[in-house]
Amino acid sequence: MYAILDIETTGGKYNEEGITEIAIYKFDGHKVVDQFISLINPERDIQPFVVNLTGINNNMLRNAPKFYEVAKRIVEITDDCILVAHNAQFDYRILSTEFSRLGFEYVRPSLCTVELSKDLIPGQESYSLGKLVRSLGIPVTDRHRATGDALATVKLFQMLLAKDTGKSIIQQSIRLNPKLQLEPKHIDIIKELPSVTGVYYIHKSDGEIIYIGKSKNIKQRINQHFTNTNHKSKKLQAQVSTVTYEETGSELVALLKESEEIKRLKPKFNRALRRTSFTHALYSFVDDNNYLNLKIDIVDGRKKPITTFTNKQSGKSFITKAVEDYRLCQKLTGLYKTKTSCFNYDIKTCDGACVNKEAAETYNKRVEALITKNSYANKNMVIIDKGREIDERSAILIENGVFKGLGFFNLNYQINNIEVLESIITPMQNNRDTQHIIQSYLRKNKHVKQITFDNP
Repeated sequence: MYAILDIETTGGKYNEEGITEIAIYKFDGHKVVDQFISLINPERDIQPFVVNLTGINNNMLRNAPKFYEVAKRIVEITDDCILVAHNAQFDYRILSTEFSRLGFEYVRPSLCTVELSKDLIPGQESYSLGKLVRSLGIPVTDRHRATGDALATVKLFQMLLAKDTGKSIIQQSIRLNPKLQLEPKHIDIIKELPSVTGVYYIHKSDGEIIYIGKSKNIKQRINQHFTNTNHKSKKLQAQVSTVTYEETGSELVALLKESEEIKRLKPKFNRALRRTSFTHALYSFVDDNNYLNLKIDIVDGRKKPITTFTNKQSGKSFITKAVEDYRLCQKLTGLYKTKTSCFNYDIKTCDGACVNKEAAETYNKRVEALITKNSYANKNMVIIDKGREIDERSAILIENGVFKGLGFFNLNYQINNIEVLESIITPMQNNRDTQHIIQSYLRKNKHVKQITFDNP
């Protein structure tokens, strides 16, 4: 007996996702004999990109049952069944995580239709569910909804059963517990790693570093590397011999060290060009009426940005919030294209810079306050963040707008001026990546302490 399922989630950090919708079809090899379909209140917000993908939003789930209210039904319908899913490792992990939050160990054998399709239907251009079923002539409705995807998986699995004429491939592909499908050497490596923030280095048997990464939980991140089933992960799993690490305490320190080490060592499994980590930037210019305008645009190496963003949407979200926080004009920030007044002026939340009603000098002061807040150009400052121990802090030094390096100090150690700081700082390279990393981190972590120094 098989339990063919699909799960939609909130998205978000690994193992912090919540289920928003589940569909399970109990299948005896010929027909569906039972089913369970339900929206689920995940008790956490859904990521915006997931809302766009699935159409499921927070309002839809407000009155839906919570997971603990449907857990018994899920246990019953999957009892004595083999779980079947497209990318079963993901669905199994999500389901097991939800049950573990209830203090229940959920264990079922499983089959992955991605792996089975690669064995039984080789040569496909793509093995994603949507593209695969289309290429096989399997109808699919409600794509990226649990019911539609689960029904498509039922039809795909029927085809796979028919193609497994020797009845051996599917039998050999059953995993007893995907969570524990690790090679002994991988288990030994993970056992020695701590659950700390830092930079990790994956080595081959000859000591060569083939991958560098950072994580807020190194043990968990390496476990992901060893359990992922994509092509890159499998190659990494085959070549890994040891993993070393450097604890940093601070995620910002880890990001900066990771960036520098990748540039220095150029491991083959890391992306060759790290510059692609940010694509858009915030620029300013003065218009014909002497108003200071802001604009989110594609990064241009010839211009000096105020701050940079990973993508256009991130930049747009930033400028939208800035308009509200600093009472800026939508027209002069590029959010509202018009030759007359902006929408906010019409509803009296813009003071009229768009139609020359507000003095340019008054308006520009608020824009300059935003620029000063989000740029460390020409500043002498130190960013104080977490350290590796309880009585330690990290320090990131910036002199005249240039990132100089970082270090650690004991809480009993007095930091009075840049000269004192320079004695504990390890010099590091300043470049566009470090600027992006620091500015992006400060935007997301507003509680981080910053100390400004006078010019020497």
